[in-house]
Formats: sequence, C-alpha cells, structure tokens
Amino acid sequence: MKSAKPANINEYIAGYPPPVQAILQEIRETIQAAAPDAGEAISYGIPTFKLNGNLVHFAAFQNHIGFYATPTGHEAFEKELSVYKQGKGSVQFPLGEPLPLPLIRKIVKFRVKQNTERADAKKK
Repeated sequence: MKSAKPANINEYIAGYPPPVQAILQEIRETIQAAAPDAGEAISYGIPTFKLNGNLVHFAAFQNHIGFYATPTGHEAFEKELSVYKQGKGSVQFPLGEPLPLPLIRKIVKFRVKQNTERADAKKK
C-alpha cells in the first residue's frame, strides 16, 4: 500500500491489489446498504463510516480484513464473532474466507440504532 494517507475511501481501496480491492468494496457496499445515511471518511488512516459519531471502521492487512464496530458492536455479537480472531474493539476476517456479510450488516444496523438513540437522548 502507498505510504501517503488516503484522502478518501476510494483512494484507500485503490492502494491495494485488485482481489483485495474487491473485498474492501464489498464491505463498503454492505455498510452503505445497512447505513444509507452514514457519511464516509478516513479516520485513524482507515475507511470509516460516521453517523452521529463513528459508526464502524474497516481496514485491509496482509492476511485479513480488520473490522471495528467499537467495543459495543463486538460485545453485542460476541457469540457470532467468536469464530474469528479478535482484539480490543476489532475482529479479523481472514482474506482466504468469504466475508460474513449478513453479520456485518446486522452489526452496522445495531451501531446505527445505538448512535441514533444516543444522539436523540442528547437532544432531549
């Protein structure tokens, strides 16, 4: 990957080989479909979707795709995510395996609901 920080998600994805680009684009489209009102950004140097704050992040690594739904998104889906290697607030989807797109969609929808409820509570 390029050493310069990407300005947007398109640039981020373009910095990877075509097979990885296809996987990153698949995750991006899954997140967009689950959170159509979310905005795209680069945060912490990686693709980020924002809606009333950070929603989820994702990133490509040598052997996996990192998915970051903050600790709450991972806690809520702990059982489903238990088959994947995890870190604090992150889960690793191996590059040689199909992405769990339905699970990613559920996690994103959970995070949308969580962020929306928090934003609504702040308004009151």
